[in-house]
Amino acid sequence: MMTHSLSNAKEIKAEFRKSIALSVPLAASQLAQSATGFVDTVMMGWMGPETLAAGGLAAALFMTLWVTGLGLTNGVTALAAEAYGQNDPHRLRRILNQGILLCLVISIPAIVIFSQGEALMLLSGQSLATARLAQTYLSAIVWGYFPAITFVMLRGVSSSMNSPRMPMVIAIVGLILNAIGNYILGFGKLGFPVMGLSGLAIATTATHWFMMISLLLYLLISPKFKVLNWRRFEVDGPLLWQLIRLGLPIGISFAAEVGLFTVTTFLMGRLGVAVLAAHQIVFQTIAMVFMLPLGVSYATTIRVGQCLGQNDMNGIKRSAFVGMALGGGVMAIAATLLILFPKEVLSLYLDLSIPVNQALVPIATSMLTIAALAQILDGIQTTAAGALRGLQDTKVPMVLSFVAFWIVGLASGVALGFGLGWGGVGLWMGQSIGITMASLLFVMRFFRLSQRLAK
Repeated sequence: MMTHSLSNAKEIKAEFRKSIALSVPLAASQLAQSATGFVDTVMMGWMGPETLAAGGLAAALFMTLWVTGLGLTNGVTALAAEAYGQNDPHRLRRILNQGILLCLVISIPAIVIFSQGEALMLLSGQSLATARLAQTYLSAIVWGYFPAITFVMLRGVSSSMNSPRMPMVIAIVGLILNAIGNYILGFGKLGFPVMGLSGLAIATTATHWFMMISLLLYLLISPKFKVLNWRRFEVDGPLLWQLIRLGLPIGISFAAEVGLFTVTTFLMGRLGVAVLAAHQIVFQTIAMVFMLPLGVSYATTIRVGQCLGQNDMNGIKRSAFVGMALGGGVMAIAATLLILFPKEVLSLYLDLSIPVNQALVPIATSMLTIAALAQILDGIQTTAAGALRGLQDTKVPMVLSFVAFWIVGLASGVALGFGLGWGGVGLWMGQSIGITMASLLFVMRFFRLSQRLAK
């Protein structure tokens, strides 16, 4: 019995090492890519509350469609991990080929939605001035959508082959270039005109193209990826359809969560510019911090998928629960820092010495506290969902996401924010209730599914 316990302890420690080896570069890469939006938001804040409010709406819409795109392409990562676990390079190449086609297909409706951003915002009750200002950002950032989701798809294939470090390096370099480009174009430096929101979006679009092209070149040149045989590009209809069937429920699940935040952002707009600006600060901060457990969830998908390819049932359960522990632990640390240092967070976006900005502090601090506490469970739910994706279980989690985020979360937020008159704080409490429900449902779903597989 003692020998068996020691063996289990060694296996768990080994799994932690493997998961961390994947999670750190994936989380860093995800964080760096997401931080391009964070840098945009910081510089929007430097341009004033009105610009922050309008740009925040535009950034929220882009974030919604980007995260949805990540979900739609997530099937590529799951199947690539399984193929790598089966040592099948021919299938890996075909999965990668269809992944590129899938990104092209996904980008078409996204471009249409971005082009109608102003109309969508007017329908949601935003002012004409805010909607028009937001459209200046969307009209430029739309061309960065395809490279943004393709980079993540390529990173998934690379990481499935246990090579996550180069995508991380490229994402960090891209973040630095984005910050420099934002400052030059947004504020008119080095002889360029002041372009405001449009300049920020152009710089961010260029950054996404740089990251995608750099990673693509790396995969073409690196000896490790010769097994992909890039010279042969083939269309595989059945495999592409399999990726769509697998990815569509994941995309809907991702959209359910981020869509809740986006709808809440639009509802915040009904409460005034000050509440909307405060919410945008909290939303962008939480969205960036969330990239840490999202990176861990990608690692969990890969580890579970590799174990599935090896038909290792114990490995599946072990990698899933290690991933959940890492996701919850990372977010517990992040939540503690956000709660302890709220003014330091707000000062990244606003000059707190200006009276008009000081009015946002109590509103944003209350929202940040509620959001930070919910992130611990958010870390658990997103890694549990990642484990389910590794098992290629996507349809039931899609339904669970809709129930948790839209039926429970949105309804709670509207009831607390408008019904009880708690305003923006009530809306954030509703989102937190939805996250709590999702974490419970996803963990229970994985537990039942793993028990079934073990039989």
